[in-house]
Amino acid sequence: MQQKNNIIKLIISLVIIITGTYILSVKFVRFDLTSEGRYTLSNYTKNILESLNDKIYLKVYLEGDGLPTTLKGYNQKIKEELDEFKIFANNNLEYEFINPSESHDKEVRFALYKNLSDKGIIPIETNEISEDGKSSQKMVFPGIIISYKGKESTINLLKSSMNVAPESEENVNASIQSLEYELTNAIQKLSKNKKPEIAFIEGQGELNEYEVMDITRVLSEYYLVKTGKINGKPGILDNFKAIIIAKPEKAFTEQDKFVIDQYIMKGGNVLFLIDGCKTNTDSLFLLGNTISLAQDLNLNDMLFQYGARINNDLLQDEFSSPIGLTTKGPNEKPIIKRFPWFYFPVLVSENNHVISKYLNYIKTEYVSTIDTVGKNSNIKKTVLLKSSPKTRLEQIPARISFNQINHMPHTEEMKAGRKNIAVLLEGKFTSVFKNRPVQKYFQNISLADVLTKSKAAKIILVSDGDIIRNEVSKTGKPYPIGFDKFTQQTFKGNQEFILNSINYLCDDEGLMTIRSRELKMRLLDNEKIKNHRFTIQLLNVLLPTFLVLFFGIIIYFIRKKKYR
Repeated sequence: MQQKNNIIKLIISLVIIITGTYILSVKFVRFDLTSEGRYTLSNYTKNILESLNDKIYLKVYLEGDGLPTTLKGYNQKIKEELDEFKIFANNNLEYEFINPSESHDKEVRFALYKNLSDKGIIPIETNEISEDGKSSQKMVFPGIIISYKGKESTINLLKSSMNVAPESEENVNASIQSLEYELTNAIQKLSKNKKPEIAFIEGQGELNEYEVMDITRVLSEYYLVKTGKINGKPGILDNFKAIIIAKPEKAFTEQDKFVIDQYIMKGGNVLFLIDGCKTNTDSLFLLGNTISLAQDLNLNDMLFQYGARINNDLLQDEFSSPIGLTTKGPNEKPIIKRFPWFYFPVLVSENNHVISKYLNYIKTEYVSTIDTVGKNSNIKKTVLLKSSPKTRLEQIPARISFNQINHMPHTEEMKAGRKNIAVLLEGKFTSVFKNRPVQKYFQNISLADVLTKSKAAKIILVSDGDIIRNEVSKTGKPYPIGFDKFTQQTFKGNQEFILNSINYLCDDEGLMTIRSRELKMRLLDNEKIKNHRFTIQLLNVLLPTFLVLFFGIIIYFIRKKKYR
C-alpha cells in the first residue's frame, strides 16, 4: 500500500513538473521583487519592441579586459537589459559586444576609433590595470550603434555630469537610470512609420530657418517639422502636436493671439522662447554700447492668464560664459581675448523634473526673470531652469557697454538669489478671450463659439530666445545649437533641453514616463568599507561557516532524537 502511494505521488509530481515546464515554455514569466520594479520594462517599451516587424541589430562598444570596475558592472547591466528587450522583441532583436581596442594592428584600431567618433560616440580615457598591477591608458568608446531597415542610430552610454569623471560610480549610476529610456528612444526613432507634426511659428520677427537649422535637424528625427505664419486663421494650428514660438521681436496681433489661445483650449501645446528685453548686440559690437529696452509683444495678458509673467529686468549671473573682444597682441597683431560677461548666464539643472534631468550646461544670453502668478488650482507650475544664487538684476531700460568688462559686480553685490528662467505650466487653462468681444476680429465667430476652458494642455515658457538659436557662419553654414563662438565650446544642454521640452509637450505618457523613473541605487558606503575593512572580511568568512555548523548541529540532534 505504501509503495502504491509513493508511485501515485511520483506520477503526480511528474505531471506537475511537465505541465509547469510546458506553460513556462510558451509563456514568459518573471517576478521582480524590487520595490521600484528595476527589472521590469515599461509597457511603452514592450509595445515598441512587440511592434518591430524586422530584425534590429545592436553593436555595443563596451567590452574588453582592463575596464574599470564601474564599467564592468555597467557592461553586465546592459547585457541584462538587452536580454529583457530580446524577449519582448519576438526574436527580432540581436546584439553583440565589441572591443574596439581588440586589434593589435594600430592602423586598424585607429580606423575603427575614427569611424566610431564620426558616428557620434564620445570616447573616454581610462586607466587599464594589468594582471601584474601595472597601469596604462586605454581608449574606451562607451556607445551603441543600432541598425534597422538600413537606418542607423547612435547611443552614448555615459552621461556627462559636471565635475564628475565619466567612469565614476556616480555617473555610471545616472547612466544606468536612463538606459531603458535611451534604448527605447533610439529604437522608436528608427521604427516609427508616421511622425507627429510640430511647427515653428513665423511672422513676428522670429528666428529664421538658418538660426534654428540645427535644432530642426535634431527634431526631424522624431517629428515632421514645419514652419509658417498664422495669418489670423482659426484652426490653422489644430493638426500640430506642438508649436514653437522662438524669439519673436514684433507684437502679435489680436487675431493671431486668438488662434494660439484657441489652439491651447483644444489641448494644444506651446513652447514660448521669449526675450523679456530687446538688446541690440550689433550696436554693442559696432559702437561699444547699447540700450536694453523692454519688449512689448502683446502677449503679457495671455501669459498672465495662463499663470506666468516675464519681468522687465535684465539678469546678471556670476556663473556665466565670457565674451570675446579683439585686442592688440604680440607684435601689434589683433587677437581675440575673453572677458567675464555676466549677461551670458550658464544654467545648471537641479534634476527636479523629467525635462531638466541630467542636463549638461545651458548657455543663455541677455535673460530676464520669470514669476509664476495666479491661484488657478487647475494649473500645475514647475520651475525647470534657474540661475545660480550669485545674481543681480538691472531694471529696464539698461545701458550696456564694453566699459563694464573691467567693472563687473563683485561677489558681495550678487545678492538677488536664484531666479526662474524656464517654467512648465500644465493643466486646464482659462482662455484670455473669455468674455471678450471677438466679433471685431472675426465676423463669423460669435461669443458662443469661443472655447473658454481648455482640455489638458502644456505650456513651457523660457525667458530667453537665444537658448534655441544656433550661430551661422559667414558662408551660411549653421553651427551646432549651444555653440559659443568666443570659447569654441558647445553647450550640449541647449539641445538636450529643447528636445526634452518638445518630447514632453508631444508625449502622452510614453517616453517621458520612462525617463522619469527613479531606480534606488543601493550603494555601499565606501568610507565604512575603508574604516572597517578587516571586520567586514572576517564576518564574510566566518559568519557563513558558523551558520552552516550551527544549523548542521541542530539538524543532527533533531534527527538523533527522532530516530533513536
